[in-house]
Amino acid sequence: MTDASTVRKPMLSVAEAQAFMLGAARPVAEVELVDTMRANGRVLATAQTSTLNVPERDNTQMDGYAVRAQDCASGAASLPVSQRIAAGHVGQPLQPGTAARIFTGALIPDGADCVVMQEQCTVLDGVVTVNHVPHAGEWVRRQGEDIRAGGEILGAGRRLRSQEMGLAASVGLAQVPVLRKLRVAVFFTGDELAMPGEPLAPGAVYNSNRFTLRGLLENLGCEITDLGIVPDSLEATKAVLRQAAQGNDLIITSGGVSVGEEDHIKPAVEAEGRLNMWQIAVKPGKPLAFGEVQDAFFVGLPGNPVSSFVTFLLFVRPFILRLQGVAGSLAPRSYKLPAAFERLKADKRNEFLRAKVNDEGELELFANQSSGVLTSTVWGDGLIDCPPGLSIARGDMLRFIPFNELLY
Repeated sequence: MTDASTVRKPMLSVAEAQAFMLGAARPVAEVELVDTMRANGRVLATAQTSTLNVPERDNTQMDGYAVRAQDCASGAASLPVSQRIAAGHVGQPLQPGTAARIFTGALIPDGADCVVMQEQCTVLDGVVTVNHVPHAGEWVRRQGEDIRAGGEILGAGRRLRSQEMGLAASVGLAQVPVLRKLRVAVFFTGDELAMPGEPLAPGAVYNSNRFTLRGLLENLGCEITDLGIVPDSLEATKAVLRQAAQGNDLIITSGGVSVGEEDHIKPAVEAEGRLNMWQIAVKPGKPLAFGEVQDAFFVGLPGNPVSSFVTFLLFVRPFILRLQGVAGSLAPRSYKLPAAFERLKADKRNEFLRAKVNDEGELELFANQSSGVLTSTVWGDGLIDCPPGLSIARGDMLRFIPFNELLY
């Protein structure tokens, strides 16, 4: 008879694990005011509205001549040029039967109702001949056609990019309120780990995960506390977990999350906090741990470099974004593309295969999909989401997630 305590729980699916982690997230609450120029990557704390119209007044989209459409109905009207209006300057009211030389971005003078681009005009001795029949409003940017005064331009929980920064600046916002940066502590377990620049002893490997993980966290704008390499010891692991929990929102480790005698992460977390999730039906990266140590969340990534990289993208990235206060869906955009290969052996787990897009728009598969082959992540353009039990024939349409959708 089997002891009920020894019966393994079924592994969570990728979607279940993602939903579990996002449901547990507690976004940071502290707000700080930062210069808009320095807001790249920050998460907006409150919605922002505009106090002005953009454009503030009607202006021209083109270099040309501001006229009244009715004065040019003949298709070859000749009008004296009464003034010249550059961007940043205000012209005089336009008198009927005249034209104003005008340059892109300049305000439309009162009395004019359209602009004729200069390519449709000829000028001689201060008189412009308009070789076109314009209509009212032609080449005119209307007041407030982009933004209306009092309207919301950016919602709370939006992660600011270059375009959001530009939009905020366009309505005169010199500063914006953002949530504070997420504080993340990292450490790496394994007696076999060495740092580049150190001699490599027999059986040792360079700690590539430290570089990969730090780069991923920097992409997401986190404040990083790097506690380095920790020996394969339960007491050492417990001690560094306690240290990492002080003042940080999240602890991320790499390695030591499996079930071997030298894998100390699971018992250490259970001793210092609690483990809420362990093992996911995903390949690569089954042994991913999630829990809490004191007031900090904990995520234990696998030690194999591809497993660590892929599970960070699939599970840790959206969790971090939610902790940062990012609102709405965090699912990356994906695309259906045809396979340029066949892979008839199906796996019972949800596989994420490293692939690239060829010149014909088809997906090519990296030959070696081992979880230790980091070159696959450099060669590839992204991941193929291969559901459990799916065999692939050439031409099958597959869900492809580009790395660009997963790295920031």
